[in-house]
Amino acid sequence: LKAGGVAGVCVDLILFPLDTVKTRLQSPQGFRKAGGFRGIYAGVPSTAIGSFPNAAAFFITYENVKSVLPHGSSSYLSPATHMVAASLGEVVACLIRVPSEVVKQRAQVSPSTSTLRILSHTLYHEGIQGLYRGYKSTVLREIPFSLVQFPLWESLKDLWSWKQGHVVDSWQSAVCGAFAGGFAAAVTTPLDVAKTRIMLAKAGSSNARGNVLAALGGIWRTQGLSGLFAGVVPRMAAISLGGFIFLGTYEKTRQLLL
Repeated sequence: LKAGGVAGVCVDLILFPLDTVKTRLQSPQGFRKAGGFRGIYAGVPSTAIGSFPNAAAFFITYENVKSVLPHGSSSYLSPATHMVAASLGEVVACLIRVPSEVVKQRAQVSPSTSTLRILSHTLYHEGIQGLYRGYKSTVLREIPFSLVQFPLWESLKDLWSWKQGHVVDSWQSAVCGAFAGGFAAAVTTPLDVAKTRIMLAKAGSSNARGNVLAALGGIWRTQGLSGLFAGVVPRMAAISLGGFIFLGTYEKTRQLLL
């Protein structure tokens, strides 16, 4: 819990400006109208509050599921074990992540409005359901992301450990995390764009219904491939750096605590 929480807070706060740029590039009104480079830390209180419990929930679930599923000696089962553990971890973590993400993204594209005001406006007009708009699209983004990132991270660590004859250090784990995160970020960008559009859509609009396929279809028809991969560069940069900081900090903190 502590290792996951510390890792989550570090990465989310350090890389917040890149996340803001990515959100504004993906927003339906376009980068400039969404704020451009102004108010680059808009929405950071939402992230600061949600980051620790979100990351802690993921890693508690991930490690516990991994411990009860077969792994280790049967190397062919290890990737499947990591995939199942990461997927269940994301489902649990998204219960905390999605409300925080909804408020954060709406603040990022409205830098002149306070985070508290956006939270109260969402609750007043849409209720609790409004805070969970995009839960399904977030899970549908995070599960494929984790199915790519975590088995790749674990495999790269195992390969490096085998090459050097001992378990990887925390910085080596961080490098593996950067590669795994960057690759996973690139291939799941269209799902991230769809999730952003759903969270930012006006209440009552077609995207507000949360249909991921419909959102992807609309983006494809109006903007083509470039629309589906909007924000891919800052997303890859943020998640590669995030993977380095997040997974490296997690390993180091866990080593210190255990």
